[in-house]
Amino acid sequence: MAEIIACLYWRTLAIDPQRPHWAGRDRFILSKGHAAALLYAALAERGFISVNDLKSYCQDGSRLTGHANSRVPGVELSTGSLGHGLPVGCGIALAAKRDGLTHRVFVLLSDGELDEGSNWEAILFAPHHRLDNLQVIVDYNKIQSFGRVDDVLNLEPLADKFQAFGWSVREVDGHDTQQLADALEAITEEKPSAVIAHTTKGRGVSFMEDQLAWHYKSPTAEQAAAALAELLCANPR
Repeated sequence: MAEIIACLYWRTLAIDPQRPHWAGRDRFILSKGHAAALLYAALAERGFISVNDLKSYCQDGSRLTGHANSRVPGVELSTGSLGHGLPVGCGIALAAKRDGLTHRVFVLLSDGELDEGSNWEAILFAPHHRLDNLQVIVDYNKIQSFGRVDDVLNLEPLADKFQAFGWSVREVDGHDTQQLADALEAITEEKPSAVIAHTTKGRGVSFMEDQLAWHYKSPTAEQAAAALAELLCANPR
């Protein structure tokens, strides 16, 4: 989801790192809270926290916990128990509409998380209340905890399902930053928007790409060095 986060934090979201609780900010909820490491990295690069803080990730006593933690400046909601982010996002979006506020609410979901019934209640709720200030992004990498999505619980036809529930839907290559940016900035009046971002788990690292094992595994020092070398070769800075 690196490109999704990059588009959100460097182009789409109205945010101010010096004022993390600014009332006019857009709200971003990482519903797939187990991917907090990337969110923390983006917050550090944008100036919400120090880059040095990242060294404490998952250490005893650190606020940079393995699941997204709202004690970290810039994190709107503690998440990780899947199926909660979108219902809360609907509530935030509804409150903003009723209060006449103009900020937008963005929620990033995993595909496996769509096994949760609470999400489908929220997907039904949002169009009923015409939450056109709500934008959902599905990180559709086709892999979840114990297998491929189409084997564990097939979601297809996913776009048709969102549309049938009353959403405006766009499908994009989740690694194409221009497609992502265009879709994230699009608004359909009186309808919530869903961006289905087709992605590849571990993209850019040959031995990790589209491999279920890397849903949980941590690389050895040698594997980490090899992965970084591949990524830097493909994207020199």
